[in-house]
Amino acid sequence: VQLQASGGGLVQPGGSLRLSCTASGMSSEYDFWTIGWIRQAPGKEREGVLCIGSSDDDTYIINSVKGRFTISFDNAKNTVHLQMNNVKPEDTAVYYCAVGEERSIYYTGRTVTWDYDFVGQGTLVTVSS
Repeated sequence: VQLQASGGGLVQPGGSLRLSCTASGMSSEYDFWTIGWIRQAPGKEREGVLCIGSSDDDTYIINSVKGRFTISFDNAKNTVHLQMNNVKPEDTAVYYCAVGEERSIYYTGRTVTWDYDFVGQGTLVTVSS
């Protein structure tokens, strides 16, 4: 599976940005998958942000971005999108898309993790005025 992310950049607080990640080879690797975005802010550990499962399209979004970030999957293009609205400086991070077989998704509200096998190259999002 190969993941190609795009869309990062500099955005002002309160602005919007859309990240995309095109996946190739998923249907050969998995019957069902979970794909989502993780991020790593400077000096912090990597954290799951949001994900979507292919079997039911259920989405899991951490509380700190809920109401501002959404995730969607375009089946025709095998592309997952992360729409970021009303961004805040604390959203500054390198964002990675990650995919794995749809198994357990561990969601607490404050955190979300899922079993992923492949991680794309990161794309930097900087929120600053």
